[in-house]
Amino acid sequence: MLSADLNKLCIHTITTKPWEIETSCKKFSRAGVKGISVWRDTLSGRNIRQTGEMLRDHGLSIVSLVRGGFFPSFDPQKRKQAIDQNKKAIEEAYLLGAPLIVLVCGADPKQDLSESRKQIKEGIEHLLDDCRSVNVKLAIEPLHPVYADTRSAVNSMKQANDLVESIGSPVVGVAVDVYHVWWDPELETEITRCGKMNALFAYHVCDWKVPTLDVLNDRGLMGEGCIQLKQIRSWVQTAGFTGWNEVEIFSNLYWQQDQDLFLNKIIQAYQKYV
Repeated sequence: MLSADLNKLCIHTITTKPWEIETSCKKFSRAGVKGISVWRDTLSGRNIRQTGEMLRDHGLSIVSLVRGGFFPSFDPQKRKQAIDQNKKAIEEAYLLGAPLIVLVCGADPKQDLSESRKQIKEGIEHLLDDCRSVNVKLAIEPLHPVYADTRSAVNSMKQANDLVESIGSPVVGVAVDVYHVWWDPELETEITRCGKMNALFAYHVCDWKVPTLDVLNDRGLMGEGCIQLKQIRSWVQTAGFTGWNEVEIFSNLYWQQDQDLFLNKIIQAYQKYV
């Protein structure tokens, strides 16, 4: 069951972006947070294996590494480079001790969305042997259609589920981010379908502010916007998901504030609305 205590609370390092990962580690642990999802930029210049040990020594479970993907390109050489970068991400996840990589799949406006989706499938299939060899899974995160130009040609739960089904590998599943899928009239049906495929790998929470000032960097705290969080939570729970509730907030507003106060707000909103 998705509980209101902190035992299933995970926070992404991007949420408290001004903090270095060492600071996030200490602050999250001290606040009683139990999980952390690590964005790759926070690992720059660090010994990745030692960073993973540091996080675990502070009682934090490493939930995922963020992010891989960005497979499509009109340029074949860029597609090859994307595969190489994703293989590097798999190695980083292994060294860190992260069981999952979240995929922002990418798109190229120079070509049809259908071609980008074909290249996404091909890109993921290139990674399957690497994932199996180190026991790392991949979670396709469908993004809101507003990002279909360059960030992702996978824009609904149905598209993500169809892609998982067509690949047919137990190492590939879906990350449900409420910010991107709350609008979808088929959301309950597709969450149920995802659960039946044993492909519901991750669940991300935040809120859609009204009005939103920036579709990328104006996400709200849970309870600050129009997303029906408890309803979606019930669908995810009914689908059999027992994993982490991952708070992922991109916010120019909150990044400018005192991050200790922001962390307290996250915990309060989590307990009330998630």
